[in-house]
Amino acid sequence: MAKIKIAVVGYGNIGRYSIQAVKAAADMELVGVVRRKESLGKKDAFLEGIKVVADIDELGKVDAAILALPSREIPAAAQKLIEKGICTVDSFDIHGEEILKLYKALDAAGKKHKAAAIISAGWDPGTDSVIRTLLLAMAPKGLTYTNFGPGMSMGHSVVARSKKGVKDALSMTIPLGTGIHRRDVYVELEKGAKFADVEKAIKTDSYFAHDDTHVHEVACVNDLRDMGHGVLLERKGVSGDTQNQRFSFSMSINNPALTGQVLCACARAVVKQKPGCYSLPQIAPFDLVGGDVEDFLLHTV
Repeated sequence: MAKIKIAVVGYGNIGRYSIQAVKAAADMELVGVVRRKESLGKKDAFLEGIKVVADIDELGKVDAAILALPSREIPAAAQKLIEKGICTVDSFDIHGEEILKLYKALDAAGKKHKAAAIISAGWDPGTDSVIRTLLLAMAPKGLTYTNFGPGMSMGHSVVARSKKGVKDALSMTIPLGTGIHRRDVYVELEKGAKFADVEKAIKTDSYFAHDDTHVHEVACVNDLRDMGHGVLLERKGVSGDTQNQRFSFSMSINNPALTGQVLCACARAVVKQKPGCYSLPQIAPFDLVGGDVEDFLLHTV
């Protein structure tokens, strides 16, 4: 059986771990990595033997592209690739209306250009979304609480790092219980930058504006960085007429490693879907792992 030809677009933390996951997958072939033009001349031993380009067209046939990009760059990048007939998967992590907006845009583009997309395919949104869906099926009435951390939020760290005057930044998510969180943002400033200006820019950004956010100036962000994260999902609800059904799911993980692995699994699944756009709960779990159906039924179901 022909291997699925995968391109990784972007080369930050998620890009590196996506590359690792694809290279470890027996049914996939990494055809190359797409980076910004200004990064092409940089030497990196990790990329040795991998074709690195600025334009995905230079890679030849690509079945699916893993978009390892900041969330705010994903809509335009995904649209462009789908218009080329390339399936896409991404870890877009801006919850709510922004996910719906992306879904509608890529669904229309996918159906027009005969390609599929799986959006928000990290671990939250992503695999946690699948768990929440299963909990809803088991107890249709009730409340679910998602408690993140304590741990590093990659998306929020990227946004904080993008602010004028910030040399480096780390955003930590601190769980306070029942789905309530605090965000502690540690910033290393550029010479001459004013902390008050940076603090205001971070707190007023839509990524942080709705949270209890605390910004701290530090001498070296790298001394604090730890890519560990975690989640505790809890639901208390009703099955039929039976009250007090209680469920919990927890994990402690390396954030970008799990995101890269989920993206890899979704790249396997996306090429099996009809044209259009999907969220992870809409994907059959078996499509994510592949393999022999009979063996799956005997040993997993």
